[in-house]
Amino acid sequence: MTTPQTRMPAEWSPHAATWIAWPHNPDDWPGKFQPIPWVYAEIVRHLSAVEAVHILVNDLAAQRRATGILKRGGANLSRLHFHQWPTDRVWLRDSGPIFVKKTAGSGDGEDLAILNWKFNAWAKYSNWHLDDQIPHRVAQLYHLPEIKPEVPPPPAAPASWKPGSPASALARRGGKPHRIVLEGGSIDTNGAGVLLTTEECLLSEIQQRNPGLGDETTTQRLLERAFRDHLGIHQTLWLPRGCAGDDTHGHIDDIARFVPAPEYKPATILACVEPNPADENHLPLAENLARLHAFRHASGPNKGKPFKIVELPMPAPVVFQGQRLPASYANFYIANSLVLVPTFNDPNDRRALDIIAACFPTRQVVGIHAIDLVWGLGTLHCLTQQQPA
Repeated sequence: MTTPQTRMPAEWSPHAATWIAWPHNPDDWPGKFQPIPWVYAEIVRHLSAVEAVHILVNDLAAQRRATGILKRGGANLSRLHFHQWPTDRVWLRDSGPIFVKKTAGSGDGEDLAILNWKFNAWAKYSNWHLDDQIPHRVAQLYHLPEIKPEVPPPPAAPASWKPGSPASALARRGGKPHRIVLEGGSIDTNGAGVLLTTEECLLSEIQQRNPGLGDETTTQRLLERAFRDHLGIHQTLWLPRGCAGDDTHGHIDDIARFVPAPEYKPATILACVEPNPADENHLPLAENLARLHAFRHASGPNKGKPFKIVELPMPAPVVFQGQRLPASYANFYIANSLVLVPTFNDPNDRRALDIIAACFPTRQVVGIHAIDLVWGLGTLHCLTQQQPA
């Protein structure tokens, strides 16, 4: 087995900064855009108290407008760094750079590198070309190595391979490597070699990110190899499905997240649950929970032992204009000495904040009102991307 050249630190590892993109497209929050910049101002106010914040804006006029709002909102302007890079949307968790550290075996220590996975707007929308450029821009800004993960070209197809077989599907790529499509919200890692994701997002033929890699088993194997090589992952935990209302078709960061656990290293998993059998989240979240309890550590001091699972409630359904929205407390963001948690004017807000706070005893846990924000089909984790120290 080859040694991974890069690894992705856990989100709770020390940050140099957080990256966001300033909201600019009213169509992302149709009929409800006006409060969104003020929600962002509150997010940046908290983030800029603990770390630098890099903000993408479309142009100088947008930067001036954002600066005025952030100044009025009480942000620490000395920690804000603007970049006039136009974007299609603001969900940098998915389109932004994934910062990784080079492993000791890569020959030049633990310097940073940029993973530039291909972004295609969740295999659903047509306007993604500006967002797909963001990781390259960040790599140029910092003069960092830029890695574009690929699936290597398949071997030539022997005559014995039958048309329609998984092997012939690979051969149809014509000996060319395949640039891997991956969004940051589709994965979560504990920084110690274990990764969470969903079959619905990465293996389904609906909103299929990487068609042409072969059947489901082949695609899973190729993705796990890419996770090993570029993220330092030795064990991938596949959950079945995501939550109701999620237009990404199964992102993990709305249903299950790693959190630090000093008493049970390397990490605990927070898993969303919905006890109401009439709710459409009830069955898929129960299936996810059952699978989480069945998983066992594949290596390390806990080899063969189950993962520690802590249940996290869901808010009551958030519906706007007849549409169920992906409201979830699991979409929290971990910053230096701080955790920002989306809240929904719901009785479970307090329970969720308490549960998350128990996982982060040394960090301040702050609720951010997200009823308006989630109309854009994402909240706090979706809009942020961490830059490791």
